[in-house]
Amino acid sequence: MRASGAMTTPFAIEHTDIAGLLVIRMRQVGDERGTIRELFRTSAFADAGVAAGPWLQINATETTQGATRGLHGETMTKLVAIVHGEALGAYVDVRANSSTRGKVVTVPLVKGTQVLVPPGVCNGFQSIGPGTSQYLYCFDAEWMPGMPGVAVNPLDPDLGIVWPLPVDVTDRAQLSAKDAALPRLRDVLD
Repeated sequence: MRASGAMTTPFAIEHTDIAGLLVIRMRQVGDERGTIRELFRTSAFADAGVAAGPWLQINATETTQGATRGLHGETMTKLVAIVHGEALGAYVDVRANSSTRGKVVTVPLVKGTQVLVPPGVCNGFQSIGPGTSQYLYCFDAEWMPGMPGVAVNPLDPDLGIVWPLPVDVTDRAQLSAKDAALPRLRDVLD
């Protein structure tokens, strides 16, 4: 029996300018007590014609406001979502044989929004909500140091990403030394 104030948001998938990069609106059911979000339902993805999973590793990051992580493009599929706070997600296609190679897409990430990131597409984000954001990563392979992939400097001006909050490249609370030292897109695509 449904509560009188029950509200349902249906599962939906949107295609982006990067081949295979999908923005997903989770099925959500809310009532006076709060909201249930389906982080993943195999049948919903299958019904939409999208193969995803099985997930072999799931990580959650807690990131302070203004901090930027990425852009990392390992050879695995990722399903990413914000479960607390807000972020701006950024994605760059660096796959050698992709018809959308070099394309950049940004997605406002709020609770209820996910992004399915294909292998070889770089993934990053900036936490923009007050306090901290919790970002969930589902991987179809276990992450290991030195695993194959490509990474791009998230502050490369050629990307055209307008990060909502300014980033001080010398402040390690805003950008890691590793991410600050990543190559520019043009060096990766050459």
